[in-house]
Amino acid sequence: MSAQRSVSNVAETYHWRPAIGNNHGFLSYRDESCTNDQRKMSSVTVLYDISSNVFADPEIRAFYEQVYEDAQYECRHVFDADLTWSEEEERKLVRKLDWRVCTWACVMFFSLQVDRGNLTQAVSGTFLKDLHLNTNDYNLGNTVFLVSFLLAELPSQLVSKKIGPDRWIPTQMVLWSIVAISQAALKGRQGFLITRALLGILEGGFIPDLVLWLSYFYTSRELPTRLSFFWTALSVTGIVTSLLAFGIFHLHNHLGLAGWRWLFLIEGLITLVLGFVSFFRMPASAVQTKTWFRPKGWFTDRELAIVVNRVLRDDPRKGDMHNRQAITPARLWAAMKDYDLWPIYLLGLTCFIPQSPPAVYLTQTLRNLGFSTFNTNLLTIPSSVFHIITLLSITWISEKLNSRALVAMFQSIWTLPCIIALYAWPGLLKQQWASYILLTVLLSYPYCHAINVGWASKNSNNVGSRSVSTALYNMCVQLGGIIAANIYRDDDKPRYKRGNRVLIGINCMAIALFVFAKLYYVVKNKIRDRKWNAMTPEERLDYTLNTTDQASRRLDFRFAH
Repeated sequence: MSAQRSVSNVAETYHWRPAIGNNHGFLSYRDESCTNDQRKMSSVTVLYDISSNVFADPEIRAFYEQVYEDAQYECRHVFDADLTWSEEEERKLVRKLDWRVCTWACVMFFSLQVDRGNLTQAVSGTFLKDLHLNTNDYNLGNTVFLVSFLLAELPSQLVSKKIGPDRWIPTQMVLWSIVAISQAALKGRQGFLITRALLGILEGGFIPDLVLWLSYFYTSRELPTRLSFFWTALSVTGIVTSLLAFGIFHLHNHLGLAGWRWLFLIEGLITLVLGFVSFFRMPASAVQTKTWFRPKGWFTDRELAIVVNRVLRDDPRKGDMHNRQAITPARLWAAMKDYDLWPIYLLGLTCFIPQSPPAVYLTQTLRNLGFSTFNTNLLTIPSSVFHIITLLSITWISEKLNSRALVAMFQSIWTLPCIIALYAWPGLLKQQWASYILLTVLLSYPYCHAINVGWASKNSNNVGSRSVSTALYNMCVQLGGIIAANIYRDDDKPRYKRGNRVLIGINCMAIALFVFAKLYYVVKNKIRDRKWNAMTPEERLDYTLNTTDQASRRLDFRFAH
C-alpha cells in the first residue's frame, strides 16, 4: 500500500475501518476483508507505513508544513516527511545526543544541586552556632528559599521561552554562583535569609528550563530515561559534595575562617566556572550547533535531518513555536486551566514530602547519634549510591512497561514502612547503627521525579503547554517542599513523633493519588475513544486539520498513564 494514499481513498479501496486515534492526530486502520492471520499482517504493515509516520498522508503533511511556516519554527527547513533511517543509525545518534546534550545537562544540574544543597553539609559544622540560629530559624531559611524558588518558576520559564534556555540557563548559573560565594561572609540571621531568598529567585525555573531544552532533542519515550540520568546527578552531587565537605572541613580555622565558610567559597567558585562554560556548551537547537567556536557543529547533514524528523514524528506539535517565541497570556492561561494535568500536579505536591524532612535533618540526626562532623558527611554517601540504583531502575521499568502511575507509586510504597518505623520504633536515636541503617534504607527510595516530569511533558501535547506545565508541576513540588520544611518543629525534637504522624498520613494520601491518576486517565481515554470511534474517517480528518482544540484538549490525543 502506498503511504501517500489519502485516508478516505484508503478506507474505500481496502474496506478498512478506524482502529484507534493515535496521539498525533492521525488514523490507523485494519483490514476487515481479510482472515485473522491476513488481517494481523495487514495491520502491522499499515501501522508501520502510516501510523509510525504521521506525515505520510499528504493532507496531514501540508497541514503541519503550514503550521511550522506560520510559527517560523527554526528547524522547518530540515523537515522531510519522506526521510527514512535505520534503527542502527538512530541508536548511534541517540548515543551522540546523550554525550553532547544529556551529559552536560547533568553537569549543569550538578551545579544547581551543589549551591542549593550544601547548606546540609554546612550545618554539620558550626554554621548554626556561629550565626546563632536554632531549628526554627533553619526551617525558616529553607522555607524562604522554597517560596522564592516557587515564585520564580513560572516567570523564569517565560523568560527562558522568550530568549531561549541556551541563554537564560547559563545566566542563571553565573548569578546564583555569585550569591552562593557571598554566603561565606554571612554574619547572622538576616543575611542568611536574604541569601536564601536570592538563591531561590535565581535558581527557580532552572529545572523546567532544562527539561524544555532536552525536549528539543529527545522523543517523549526517551525523555524520562534521560531525566533519570538528570536526577541521578542529584545523588552523584550528594556523594561528591559529601567528599568535598569532608576535605574542606579540614580547612576549619585556616586563615581564621570556619569550615562552612570555606565550603560556600570553594563550591561557589566551582559552579561559577561551570556557569561560564555553559554559555559555550548549549546550542539553541539541533540546527544551531554551528558557531564561531564550533565551526563544524555536532551533526552531519543526515544526522541533523534524523534528529529533527524523529522528534517531529514523535510529536508534531513540537514545531508549533520557535525557540525564541514568547508564551502569550492566552497560551499561558489555557495551559494553567488545563485540569487534565492537575492529577500529576497533585502528585508533585504530595509524593515527595514524606522523605524530605528526614533527608534535610540527616546530618543533624547523625551528629545527635554521636558521629563526628567528618564521619557524618561520609555516612551520607551510601544512601546516595543506593538512590542512584533505585532511581535508574524504576525509570527503566517505567519505560519498558510503558507505565507511569503504578510504577511511580512504588516510591510511596517503599517509604511508608520506613516512616512508620521512625514513628513507632522505640530504638530510634538510641541504637546508633540500627538508626543509621533505617535512615539509609528510607533515603535509598526509588525517586519517581523523572517519571512524573516526563509524564507531565508527554500529556501537555505542545511546546507552549509543555513549558507551562513543567513549571507548574515543579511549583507544586516546591510547594510540597515548603510544607515538608515545616513538619519537623523545634518543640517536637529529637524524635519528631508529631511530625512523623503527619508524614504517615501524607504518604498514604500519595499512594491514593497515584491510583486516582491512573484511573482518571484510563477513563478519560475511554471516553475519547467512544467519541472518536463514532466519527467517520472524513470527520476525523476534518477534525485533525481544522479543530480549534489545542494541546491535551484535542479529541485525538490520548493521555499517558
